[in-house]
Amino acid sequence: MESFGIIAGNGLYPILMARAAKAQGVRRVVVAAFEGETDPSISAVADEVVWIRVGQLGKMIKIFTSRNVTEVAMVGQISLQNLWDVRPDFRALAALIKMKERNAETIFGGTVNELQKDGVTVVPATRFLEDHLAKLGLIAGPSLSGSEKEDVIFGARIAKSVSAMEIGQTVVVKKGTVLAVEAFESTNDAMLRGGKIGKGKVVLVKVSKPNHDFRYDVPVMGMKTMDIALESGVRVLAMESGKTLLLEKDEMFGFARKHGISLYAFEVNAQGDAIVS
Repeated sequence: MESFGIIAGNGLYPILMARAAKAQGVRRVVVAAFEGETDPSISAVADEVVWIRVGQLGKMIKIFTSRNVTEVAMVGQISLQNLWDVRPDFRALAALIKMKERNAETIFGGTVNELQKDGVTVVPATRFLEDHLAKLGLIAGPSLSGSEKEDVIFGARIAKSVSAMEIGQTVVVKKGTVLAVEAFESTNDAMLRGGKIGKGKVVLVKVSKPNHDFRYDVPVMGMKTMDIALESGVRVLAMESGKTLLLEKDEMFGFARKHGISLYAFEVNAQGDAIVS
């Protein structure tokens, strides 16, 4: 591939994608980076980085169209403060006016639509990182007990229901009781709340939403997740196989084995129930 674009939010995720794209033969990686969000070290792995403010949709689109970049990925989060304090340009304002609801999904979905109007295709945010997707079964750490497997099945059912209502994609459970449900605050905050209430040895379950759009929203876990899991007393981190990205995966696996935290990936059947073996 000649060129590939990345719309880079915060964290390590955009840097990993830029490295993976180059490693897989992309000759030129162009990044639209957000002031106050994107890690500046992405400049070391991308061929070109252009800095913009959150809300400068017209400028962002021009970054790619003016450089003949026709495929981009939207990678990394945007903090709450920047998302709500956005100062839209004319292109963004026109898109916002059309929205009946203004939340993360409609804003990012609207961005995808505007890019595509100008001939820029937004690809799934797992592009070039397929080997980082969680593989089915026990990934690292101790085997699950019978009660922990039951909590994974129970938690997955609850999380699927909650995610369908656009509330969150993660729940923390223990012995068949829901201790915390993720809202917009983040998986890590939900984990801290649930671990405190459950006094340790809790199970966290993370799922994708029904009709999940992986172009702008991919369930992700990384070393920060592991650090908070240890602090919160989480015993099991369970996720959907093939639909959750594990950043810094080698470090995660070593940490899990060292601290007795199980990383486990399950399938979901047509009825929306987790299959745990």
